[in-house]
Amino acid sequence: MWHCMDVPGVLKLLSMRPPVHWSRWHRWALLPPFSVYNSVMGAVEKLAYSRKVQETEIDPSPLFIIGHWRSGTTLLHNLVSLDRQFTFPNMYHVAFPHHFLLTEDVVSKFTGWMLPKSRPMDNIETGWQLPQEDEIGLCALSLISPYLMITFPEKDLYRDLFELRNVSPQVLQEWKDTFLHFLRKVTYREQKPIVLKSPSHTFRVPLMLDMFPNAKFLYIHRHPYDVFRSSMHLRRALFEENTLGLLDDTPWESEIMEDFELAISCYERDRLLIPEGNLHEIRFEDLESDPLTELEQAYQGLSLPGFDALKKSLIPEVKRLEGYKKNSFSSLEPHLKRELYRRVHAMFERHGYDPEGADAETEATRLAMPA
Repeated sequence: MWHCMDVPGVLKLLSMRPPVHWSRWHRWALLPPFSVYNSVMGAVEKLAYSRKVQETEIDPSPLFIIGHWRSGTTLLHNLVSLDRQFTFPNMYHVAFPHHFLLTEDVVSKFTGWMLPKSRPMDNIETGWQLPQEDEIGLCALSLISPYLMITFPEKDLYRDLFELRNVSPQVLQEWKDTFLHFLRKVTYREQKPIVLKSPSHTFRVPLMLDMFPNAKFLYIHRHPYDVFRSSMHLRRALFEENTLGLLDDTPWESEIMEDFELAISCYERDRLLIPEGNLHEIRFEDLESDPLTELEQAYQGLSLPGFDALKKSLIPEVKRLEGYKKNSFSSLEPHLKRELYRRVHAMFERHGYDPEGADAETEATRLAMPA
């Protein structure tokens, strides 16, 4: 992930004093050549495309796919991105955000074989041209991202970067400028409405509405027990693949629950700000069992045209997904179920998820809730 940065980005990263360990020497060794390459190609791209990108309009407003990590945002993004009326950031765009307009056609053609066949945290297929979340590219471009947690264990360094409500005006403006520039580049690459997927945007609905008042939102949710178990696996796999130091032995349960609670509270508070007709919610379990029906209802709910054309691409993709093998995890211990229910009981209640195993805490929480 850190190899996506240019020279100023690497210098900024080093000034933040990331943890170091000799076992990651190969990652450190590759930082200088990658950063120089990204800087040189970025400078050439700027000369060739800067004016054209700056003149590119993001119109209509983006479609945002949001939801906590491991709620099914990737599946939903992959399916919606089959709709040819949309463009989207792909893996090459977020891996080389400084110069993908200049290099994608050539470099991606000859390097695709180097990519792993699936992501480290699950069995989902990877490829340069497949949809990817924009937060990765934003982190590489600015380091104003909660993904700093991958190599920095100190919460204070990244905690305010989820919502971006408490950062300085200068930092917020830098983030907005970076985000808009990245979206303009993606849109210039293919002049179509853009569909974005980033769980981080679940925390930023007011900011997204401030930047794009007419934005539409697809929110996907999943049983909290499944989200938590999968998030534990995601964090270990993602951190192991990207950290520049050693993983510490601190249990992650409380931190993941804290982030989960913040995501749900932000969404439940801010969803009321979204204009009527611009938000549609999808239950992951329903999408998994009947994707055609769920997507048709989503298109109707958001007044999106073109579902009949999308359906032709969805049918073979749904058939292919029938062979997908999900990760399996052991069941949660009772104390974790109780704590999850305490923190995100609003999600259990509003979406009707069974809090099995948290019965005692469930009753106590219900009695404590205002009428």
